[in-house]
Amino acid sequence: MEEGGLAAGGRSAAADGAWICFEDEAGQGLRPPRARTWGRRGHTPVVHVRGRGSGRVNIAALVCYKPGERSRLIYRLHVYRGRKGEPKTFGWMDYRDLILHAHAQLGAPIVLVWDNLNLHLVPGMKTFAAEHADWLTIVQLPAYAPDLNPTEGIWSLLKRGALANLAAADLPQLVRVIKRALKKIQYRAHLIDGCLPPTGLTMRTGGDITN
Repeated sequence: MEEGGLAAGGRSAAADGAWICFEDEAGQGLRPPRARTWGRRGHTPVVHVRGRGSGRVNIAALVCYKPGERSRLIYRLHVYRGRKGEPKTFGWMDYRDLILHAHAQLGAPIVLVWDNLNLHLVPGMKTFAAEHADWLTIVQLPAYAPDLNPTEGIWSLLKRGALANLAAADLPQLVRVIKRALKKIQYRAHLIDGCLPPTGLTMRTGGDITN
């Protein structure tokens, strides 16, 4: 990431009229994230969870910014039920489909900013990016730099909110709660906007993001 913007190859997001989209992944099993809560004095609150049950809900999300436009959250879920031979998480084609969906929904070029996850770097993804270079520019974040990714703020909202201390009975209930919470965030653009300042990045009028 260079000072002065996220442009790559001499082309700027402003020149393309692009959305700048940050991608990240998170996961949640049936054991809830612990969070502060109210309780009677002298009585520690206890959250009862089932000793049995497996599986995990994985989330891949994009937070998308463009001056003059309402900020967007676009996501996909992958539910792992613990069955033999079932993929545990996303494949590179799931990321491809998420990008295609975002492009169709946003209706404009995309500057995609993400980390160095191995599935982001596979030959299939590189070929896909090259084939769609007319509307897709990919920028890699520095290694171990979650503090530069505003999508981390979405995970914080989710795990400190709807998922905090949630003892879900099963995976379908967990999926419903996650979908409902993410939909609420989608309708509250100020929450998505609020994920950007903690990164130290700012959106310039022209469309570039600087630090």
